[in-house]
This record gives sequence, structure tokens and C-alpha cells, in this order.
Amino acid sequence: IHVQKIAGLRICIEGNIASGKTTCLDYFAKNTSIEVLTEPVSKWRNVRGHNPLGLMYQDASRWGITLQTYVQLTMLDQHIKPMISPIRMMERSIHSAKYIFVENLYRSGRMPEVDYVVLTEWFEWIIKNMDVSVDLIVYLQTSPETCYERLKRRCREEEKVIPMEYLAAIHQLYEEWLIKQTMFKVPSPVLVLQADHDLQDMMEKYEENQDRILTLCTRQHCV
Repeated sequence: IHVQKIAGLRICIEGNIASGKTTCLDYFAKNTSIEVLTEPVSKWRNVRGHNPLGLMYQDASRWGITLQTYVQLTMLDQHIKPMISPIRMMERSIHSAKYIFVENLYRSGRMPEVDYVVLTEWFEWIIKNMDVSVDLIVYLQTSPETCYERLKRRCREEEKVIPMEYLAAIHQLYEEWLIKQTMFKVPSPVLVLQADHDLQDMMEKYEENQDRILTLCTRQHCV
């Protein structure tokens, strides 16, 4: 693998719910040359007093378009913010918002086709007209079973209603997108890290892979 040290590097940490993205970001946040942007969940929970995230989990058919429209807006804001450090590391991306979560709502029959088409038109306009490019995706590949166990332990209010089947569907979409690469365009090379391990093992894994993560892999899959 040919790698190139690069400033202005944009890295997205991708993975299922409870795959360990926060742990990964916390590890790299200690590096002063890295700007870490977590998912703007606090915004999704409170839009002028409304909680579209909670509403979506209660009734996805009614509120899926509401949440995903706002997710697309807030993730766009994350992408286009001026960089304040040589490296930006983001939790997920506008790409996974569309290719994983919007796609899952549509495939599961909980998003009408008209909503899906409108969101797709918006997304394609953004891709064409805004710089939402990514230099590297780090995919935390985690089994749905592991994610479900972690989810039950952390007890976030909105997540209490998430069934195992939902995590399995999200996992399948991530595998199609980033591993098989049969579904949608992958915007950057992909580094796959097995993330079923416990906290200590994952910290060691991030340390071992730090140099690879903080360089630009020039092939579509980093191995």
C-alpha cells in the first residue's frame, strides 16, 4: 500500500449504532493535530424544543423524513466548516446518512418513495455543488449482536426501542456499501477494523493502526 502524509485530511469513522465510534474518536481527540467532530445528536434531540430523533424511533413512517432532512442539513454543516486543525475526524458523514439510514427507511417500507426521491434530489445537488469529499473512511466492523449488547448497557433514552432486527439491517447496508461496494459510490479508500473487542483491546488496536489511519491510503481498500 502506498501512503502519503497529508495535511487537511478528512477522515470519517463509520459503523453501526454502538460499534464504538465514540471510543475511537476519544482516542484520537488526544492528538492536538486532530479536530474531532461528533455526530450533532444534541441538535437532533432538540430543534427549538422538538425531538425529531425520539419521534423517528417512535414512528419512523411519520417522522423519518423530518429527521433525515435535518440530519442531512446538520451533517452538511459538519463537512463544510472551515478546518481548524491539519486533520479532521468526523463521526459518520453525510454519505452514510443517505446510503445507510435513509436507504434503510426506504427499503423497510417506512419511508414513502416520494420522500426518498426528494431527499435523494437534495443529496445529489449537495454532492454536485458542495465540497463534502472524504479522504479516508475507517469502518468499525461490528456484529449486530455485539452492538445490541452494548446498546442495552448504555441505555440512551431514544435507543431503548431499537430492536435487534434494526441493527442487523444497518449492518447489512454497511457491508453492502463499504465491503462489497455493490450499492452506492464509496467516496474514499476504506480501512476496515474489526471492532467486536472490548475497550482495552480496541484502544490497543487504534494505537497499532494510528499511522495507517492518519495517512492517505491510495487504494480503495486499505489492507
